[in-house]
Amino acid sequence: MPVGTHGAVKALTPRQLSEIGAGIVLANTYHLHLSPGEELIGKAGGLHKFMGREGPLLTDSGGFQIFSLKEKAITEEGASFTGTKGEKILLTPELSIRIQETLGADIIMPLDECVPYPCEEKYVHQSVERTGRWLERSIKSWHHRHQALFGIVQGGEYLGTRDQSLAETARFDLPGYALGGVSVGEGAEVMEKVVAHSVPQMPEEKPRYVMGVGRPEDLLMIWEYGCDMSDCIIPTKFARGGTLFTNRGKIRIRHKNYRRDFYPVEPNCSCYTCQHFTRSYLKHLFDAHEILGQILGTIHNLAFYESLAKRAREAIVRGRYREFREEFLSRYRVA
Repeated sequence: MPVGTHGAVKALTPRQLSEIGAGIVLANTYHLHLSPGEELIGKAGGLHKFMGREGPLLTDSGGFQIFSLKEKAITEEGASFTGTKGEKILLTPELSIRIQETLGADIIMPLDECVPYPCEEKYVHQSVERTGRWLERSIKSWHHRHQALFGIVQGGEYLGTRDQSLAETARFDLPGYALGGVSVGEGAEVMEKVVAHSVPQMPEEKPRYVMGVGRPEDLLMIWEYGCDMSDCIIPTKFARGGTLFTNRGKIRIRHKNYRRDFYPVEPNCSCYTCQHFTRSYLKHLFDAHEILGQILGTIHNLAFYESLAKRAREAIVRGRYREFREEFLSRYRVA
């Protein structure tokens, strides 16, 4: 899922997103609450109409953004922090649900605490118990049942605590389940340990969502263990910085080698960027600080990710996913 933090995927129009094939777009509850505010968006007809998005939207709870703040306080009541204008804000599970219901997203998330890595096991255990109580409060506040509320499994690197969180979350018959608290600096080995342990235990008849994971090699890993959904800023953020993904690794388009390179970013790619422009032209755009470079780079990176997911699905259906993964990684890693 491409990330549209402020109700927009940076450097792309909603039409371009649809043409690329983005099935779901993620928007940020925390930032939209701060500006322009959910009440204004509600009066505009909801987030879909406000941002011109015809397809599905997912909004997060704001928990991860609070995790990234330097100054905040987590209590039983909720999370306290200072807004952009210096105002004091208390985000409770009830308020998070109310904001998301007003925004009108198709999939909404309960408030949870994302703990840092590393973190003491005792605190992680206490945090998981509190997140479970927050989930109960979120469910009680969930009135618009056409919006799918997903449960979030936390627990840091501690597999026993992950089991506790999963059991607490799965006892509610929710529309979907998410694995949170990965890709927070723990490294690929610990991430795979947590994903391999937790995702296969999540209800397989419901969507399984691993939050915040976005490197191609990490996506291939979480898909192998049964993940259905993921989001990350990597493809769009990297594109704006001039790093483009290909089947043979990443291209840093600002490099001097691309000045006279008149091939497309990916020769076999069918995206608008690769069908019409060369690496040489993209390097020129980035060197000249032209916004078109960021637009074309973002189109290509998201098209690459959509293509990777499509090919993975086809391999799963044919029963040869592991071969597909190894074939891809052998080219990608060597490059």
